[in-house]
Amino acid sequence: MDISRDEQRVLHALAQGGRIALLKDHRGKPIGLEFFNREGWLMYNCDLRLFRKLKAKKAIASANGKPYRITRRGLELVRSQVDNR
Repeated sequence: MDISRDEQRVLHALAQGGRIALLKDHRGKPIGLEFFNREGWLMYNCDLRLFRKLKAKKAIASANGKPYRITRRGLELVRSQVDNR
């Protein structure tokens, strides 16, 4: 299954230890999200549309109310990239 370049970037950051925290309104509906890389820096290359696409592909999941992380399926979808460190 092919995934877009934006999905690839988000999954790569999640595979390195990033997380996605959903922001919800008083009814529990998602109104935004915060995407953090492994160092804890807030990143802006993920929005609700992209989040919903990754969740529909079962590339990310949340357990016990914790932030969303990459799943095994997500690790299969992400292509390896050279880390620029």
